[in-house]
Amino acid sequence: MHRVQMAPGPLGVLQRLCSGSWRNATYTAFREVGKVIRTVQLLRYLSDSPLRAGVTAATNKVEAFNGFSDWVRFGQNGTVAANDPVEQEKDVKFTSLLANLVIFHNTLDIADVVREPQAEGRPVDPLDLAQVSPYLTEHIKRFGEYSTHELGITPDAYEARLDVDFSVLGGDDKQQRHDGQADAV
Repeated sequence: MHRVQMAPGPLGVLQRLCSGSWRNATYTAFREVGKVIRTVQLLRYLSDSPLRAGVTAATNKVEAFNGFSDWVRFGQNGTVAANDPVEQEKDVKFTSLLANLVIFHNTLDIADVVREPQAEGRPVDPLDLAQVSPYLTEHIKRFGEYSTHELGITPDAYEARLDVDFSVLGGDDKQQRHDGQADAV
C-alpha cells in the first residue's frame, strides 16, 4: 500500500503538527522559530525602556483590577468553593459583574468631581485625570446597611461626555510631559 503524499499548504502543515511526534521536522522547525521569536522579543524588552514601562503599566493595571475584584468578592476569602464548573463560572461572572458595577459607580462619581472645576472655568489636566483609578473602595461599606427603597426610582439622564482633551495622552506626548518637558500646544 502506498502512502499518499500530502500537498504543502496550511492543512498539510497542521496535519503534520498534529501528528503527535516531537521528532517531526515541521514541528521541530516551528519550535526553533518560536525560540528565536521569543529571544528577539526578550532582547527587545530588555533594551527598550518605554516598552518595559508600558508592559509594567499594563501589568500593574491588571494586578490592580485583580486586587479590586478580590476586595469586592469578600466571601470565602476569594476562593471558589464549588467544584462544579457551572457554579465556578457563575461565581466568576457574578464577581466580574459586581466589580464592573462598582467601577461604573466610581467612574460616575469621578466625572462629577471633574465637572466641578470645569463649571468654575478651570481646565482639568488629562494627565492628572489619567492617574485616577476607578478601583476606589474607601467609600464602600461591604458589611454596612443597604437600602432597597430606591430601586424603583428611575435616575435622571446622565451626561456621559466629559469635556477633557485626552488626545495629549497618545504616544510620545505622555512620556515627554512626565519627563518634565512641556508640550508645545
